[in-house]
Amino acid sequence: MIRHFNFEDEIHHQLACVPMAVRRKLDRVGLKISLEQWQALGHGERLAVCHLPTAAAEECDAMRIFLDEAIRARGPGAAKPLPDEVRSAAEPPNAPPAQLVENARAAGVAVGQAQWDRLDADERYALIKLGGGAQCGHNFTAALQELLR
Repeated sequence: MIRHFNFEDEIHHQLACVPMAVRRKLDRVGLKISLEQWQALGHGERLAVCHLPTAAAEECDAMRIFLDEAIRARGPGAAKPLPDEVRSAAEPPNAPPAQLVENARAAGVAVGQAQWDRLDADERYALIKLGGGAQCGHNFTAALQELLR
């Protein structure tokens, strides 16, 4: 079952955008796909990507092949390989990144080691993706409120 965050409810209804859980899978398998490529996939293909596992190396290989073939069949170009440092981001660190802590503080939320320890890997990944860079995603504040209540 795919991880569903409340802060991205609208995404899960239509799958018009790439859900956070799929973004993590893409990082794991080492592929970057554009929004145009995601939207070119059929609804069933998007559902398959949401639900196919990526825990084992063989599962990642299967997902990579499935996505590569599906995207090529739809015509908006090929998926791009991700650099190793981006792929490694699929497994969040054991301590909150400094930029995330700073961005959360600016949003009025404290993120220290105690708060970080209460989060699972999916939650950590989501916060890093939304608020771990110089620019925060539009759902960052909602994610902080949902995950760090």
